[in-house]
Amino acid sequence: MADSPFPPHGFAERSVPPRALSLAGYREAIALDEPFRPSAAPAPADLLDDHVRIALRMLSGDPAVPRLGLRADSLRDPGAADAATARRLLRALLTVRPPGPLPDATTEVLDALLGAERRLRPTVAVRQLPTVAQVFPRSSFRAARHTTLWRGDITTIAADAIVNAANSALLGCFQPLHPCIDNAIHNAAGPRLRDDCETVITLQGASEPTGTAKITRGHHLPARYVLHTVGPITDGRTRTGDAAALASSYRSCLGLAAEVGTIRTLAFCAVSTGVFGYPKDEAARIALHTVSDWLDAHPDRFDRIVFTVFDADDESAYRRALGTAA
Repeated sequence: MADSPFPPHGFAERSVPPRALSLAGYREAIALDEPFRPSAAPAPADLLDDHVRIALRMLSGDPAVPRLGLRADSLRDPGAADAATARRLLRALLTVRPPGPLPDATTEVLDALLGAERRLRPTVAVRQLPTVAQVFPRSSFRAARHTTLWRGDITTIAADAIVNAANSALLGCFQPLHPCIDNAIHNAAGPRLRDDCETVITLQGASEPTGTAKITRGHHLPARYVLHTVGPITDGRTRTGDAAALASSYRSCLGLAAEVGTIRTLAFCAVSTGVFGYPKDEAARIALHTVSDWLDAHPDRFDRIVFTVFDADDESAYRRALGTAA
């Protein structure tokens, strides 16, 4: 087990509500410190569609199939669907499927498929991205030399850990093809991620509190770990306590990542600004301020923190915030 270089009862635990489970309470249960070893080698690129259709046939009798309004026989013979449609169907089925064992040999087929898809996606090396100081030389942001603003798909970034904007159930999004980051991360990581999250939430015995975080392995993601945090949900207008809750999400992720000694680079998503509706400009200011304060208090703990944004509005919000950040 990789030990933290910090004292017991690490940073995250000092501000976490009593009902939130500490890392020690689930670390071994999800084999956090063991490297992920897929059960099959990546499939050849020209056999991806075959693996998709085999997986659909294997899952045709799964109890989750009716949730998509489909009959089992439509999955046993998906020949009429083109390759893209068949892949979307498999993604949708895995999205609505609850955690639990897969039918015999399905894990191997999915590992081969997901491993191949990871190889085909571009991978972004964190340490090769320019820092805020390099891109915004006039910014007064205190953490400019140790942070990066990057726009792209967080499932392609090869940080030691990435941050997922989770919901309080912690099991991922169950809406087929929903465009949220939770759905994207679980899709790229594979079904084991949901299984790990179920183990954690079952051990905790309660939903995940707002402003806290849990950590799992990343499985088929380029990142070895995923930090799952529940940010505040707003309707575009913040309420009393929302800013403190959002800052707590960032601090909880930093503190929890610091308890895992191998994590040196960490990529945040724009927590709560997607379907949770937090105003983007305020969220960017909170993220920058909270991270810089944490890094000031714990210098040299991380080599690079990445603020990852997906759309132009989030990027603009961070650019505006960096213009006034201290």
